[in-house]
Amino acid sequence: MDRLRGHWQMLALAALVFALWQTPVALPLKLLVVLFHELSHGLAAVATGGSIESLTVTADQGGLAVTRGGSRFAVLTAGYLGSLLLGLAVFATALRSTADRVVLGVLGGVLLIVAALYIREGFALLFCLAAGGAMLAGAWFLPRLAADLALRVIGLASMIYVPYDIVSDTILRAGMQSDARMLAEEIGGATLLWGGLWLVVSLGVIGASLRAFSRTESNLA
Repeated sequence: MDRLRGHWQMLALAALVFALWQTPVALPLKLLVVLFHELSHGLAAVATGGSIESLTVTADQGGLAVTRGGSRFAVLTAGYLGSLLLGLAVFATALRSTADRVVLGVLGGVLLIVAALYIREGFALLFCLAAGGAMLAGAWFLPRLAADLALRVIGLASMIYVPYDIVSDTILRAGMQSDARMLAEEIGGATLLWGGLWLVVSLGVIGASLRAFSRTESNLA
């Protein structure tokens, strides 16, 4: 009971995100997680000796990262798991740091740099500029607790979206073109195998992270 009291705000926020997940209110968060997904592909390419050619997201929550070189295994695997790690990093920063406005500003600045360097399509460019600008404005004008709340929402959205998207794209619709299907075609194995492995890993990472977060109080203060 004491542990629940120490985390009731986080639990309420998670419940609110779940409740609004299928409504238009959550669309900007979903698009942001899709952008994290595509950026993770690109970062994996760069980390393994390749480069990013372009990134995009679409209004129907689709996305595409065009990369050159690097490890295809790392690039294809990084989409779901990399975006999950980015979301967890944002969430952990909100829980463990008081530099929320700085972190929100850095995240906004990164989105603006990504927009300038890698995004060319109209909707994706508009979204990335708007999201980055909103984060920079929040970092400048919001009080720390409000910036902390914004980071928690972004982190929770990523934690919710990644396993949901893995199930939807690689298990329930295994025949569609997806990271898992491309990995199966290029590396071997089956789409369901890679999707299932990513799902197990993502749920394990989320579970371990939540256990770690629960050791100290997470209510806003």
